Amino acid sequence: MDMKDIQQDARTRMGKAIEALESNLSVLRTGRANPGILKKIVVDYYGSHMPIDQVAGITTPDPRTLLITPWDRGALQPIERAIRDSDLGLNPNNKGDAIFITLPVLTEERRKDLVKNARNYAEDAKVAIRNVRKSALDDLKKVEGVGEDDLKRGEGDVQKVTDEFIRRVDEVTARKEQDILG
Repeated sequence: MDMKDIQQDARTRMGKAIEALESNLSVLRTGRANPGILKKIVVDYYGSHMPIDQVAGITTPDPRTLLITPWDRGALQPIERAIRDSDLGLNPNNKGDAIFITLPVLTEERRKDLVKNARNYAEDAKVAIRNVRKSALDDLKKVEGVGEDDLKRGEGDVQKVTDEFIRRVDEVTARKEQDILG
C-alpha cells in the first residue's frame, strides 16, 4: 500500500462511520411521522425473522400517522405484535387490512432525551473516525521508502480528512437536533 491508498482507505472507512451515524439517527423519532423509526423492527413471519419493510409497505398519510400495509394479510398480527413488543413505545391500531400508528406529540423531556441519544451516536461516530485516523497514521509509518517530509505531509493529509469527517458528523447531528427540537 502506498500513501494514496492509505488515505483513500481512511476516507472510505470514515464514510462508513457517517453512514452508520445516519442510520442510527434515522430511527430517532422527530415531531413528524417517519417510516425510518420502524427500520429496526423485526417481524416473526411464518417462522422467519424479517425486517418490517420486507413484509409491508410503510407510508405517512399525515405528519403524525404511519400506515403499515402488509403484503399478506397473514402478517398483520405478527407486525402488530412486533411493534407492541419493540422499545419504541408505539401503540399500533389494527384496522383489519392495515395498521395505523398515531404518534403522540413529543414532550419537552422526551425531546431532550432524543437529543442526548443523537449526541451519543455522534460521539460514537467521532470515536470510530479517530480510530480510523490512528490506524491510517500507523499504516503510513509502515510504508517503505518514504522520507520524513513525505510522512509529515501524509499525516497532515490524514488529519485534514479526519477534520472534514468530524465536521460532517457535527452537521448531520445538528440537522437531526433541529428536527427533534423543531
